[in-house]
Amino acid sequence: MSLEVVILAAGQGSRMKSTLPKVMHRLAGKPMVQHVIDTARRLQADALHVVIGHGAEQLREALAGQALQLAVQEQQLGTGHAVAQALPAIAAEATVLVLYGDVPLIAPATLEALIHVAAKGQVGLLTVELADPTGYGRILRSDVGDVVAIVEHKDADAAQRAIREVNTGILALPARCLREWLPRLSSNNAQGEYYLTDIIAMAAEDGVRVQAQQPGSEQEVQGVNNRVQLATLERWYQRQQAEQLMLQGVTLADPARIDIRGTLCCAQDVSIDINCVFEGNVEIGSGVSIGPNCMIRNSRIGADSVIEANSVIDGAELAGAAQIGPFARLRPGTQLADGVKIGNFVETKKAKIASGSKVNHLSYIGDAQIGRNVNVGAGTITCNYDGVNKSLTEIGDGAFIGSNTALVAPVKVGAEATVGAGSTLTREVGDGELAVARAKQSNIKGWKRPTKRS
Repeated sequence: MSLEVVILAAGQGSRMKSTLPKVMHRLAGKPMVQHVIDTARRLQADALHVVIGHGAEQLREALAGQALQLAVQEQQLGTGHAVAQALPAIAAEATVLVLYGDVPLIAPATLEALIHVAAKGQVGLLTVELADPTGYGRILRSDVGDVVAIVEHKDADAAQRAIREVNTGILALPARCLREWLPRLSSNNAQGEYYLTDIIAMAAEDGVRVQAQQPGSEQEVQGVNNRVQLATLERWYQRQQAEQLMLQGVTLADPARIDIRGTLCCAQDVSIDINCVFEGNVEIGSGVSIGPNCMIRNSRIGADSVIEANSVIDGAELAGAAQIGPFARLRPGTQLADGVKIGNFVETKKAKIASGSKVNHLSYIGDAQIGRNVNVGAGTITCNYDGVNKSLTEIGDGAFIGSNTALVAPVKVGAEATVGAGSTLTREVGDGELAVARAKQSNIKGWKRPTKRS
């Protein structure tokens, strides 16, 4: 039996106070709806259906290129009506799992329990007990404890509102049941909508068992309706990530001040100071120390490297024992071999730097290949762009580049060559040569500095 997932993402989310569709607001660096899609893929679903409505074009653009079937809910007439828009594309014998684009942190293990129930021809319903259930649909059970109905908060009487077990909206059931029950839904309620939850009572009437499951944590099923709720869920998620890192042997200066917006894989004895942000896929080797206020994105950092404060590393690969920063910026295409040092206020881009080389201060190294044990002086720049094309600078092993040098690419500096400070190089320097390319100094005696006119 196939599994098909329906993700409801058509709502406006007016309480977000935004032109962006609610499900496109980001949690941990990723749109909420993308979290749900990624979770559904981990279930090995045969098809993913996303029901869109408000901001449909924005969602189409954001979700383009993914294997998704989009259904449009032209009018937002309730959750039952939304699922009905996807139903024609669902296989007759499939198991259907219904998820929500604004409930981003649901765990695969929780959903697998629901799917297991539905595969037996029953309805798997996810419920949760809340200290304050205000606003949620209450779970009604029979005298023997079976779920028989859900009553929405606005339609509930005083006794029903005292019930703490509430509906999350997430459920799994056979597609044949949906095809039978959805046409029977009514909008005769306080909201004037077609509630998907009304099929629970239909199941009870038809003798189909409704088996409730509980999530591992309340936050798994928390929906987001405003930015306060989004921020609260973000901090909970980040705390879970931080605790997992610490259990794996990572030292965090303050678990409340780290943000992981992707995947962060750390070996043992990594130390991370406060206010560091990790985006995309980041791998950090053993013994690495990362100072405060660093941003690391889609990069690999080798063992025993030291990243000083306020450094940005983006799309770079660092071998072992690198020393970076403070205030360094490594841009995409940077590849550093063992023991390379990139110092304060240095920027690199598409630069391959061999072992033992140093770029210590206030320099820009772009589109460059630098050999072993090269010293690049302060204020050096590779002039790699002529306004149209990028060109390569090559520096051989053991070369010494004096401070305030401009290397006008394409240009090559040979092994063990020396470039005098303040030079502008426009042609090749051979192995072992000294290059000095600067204007002759003139001293004018008796020169009078201009003064202000009175």
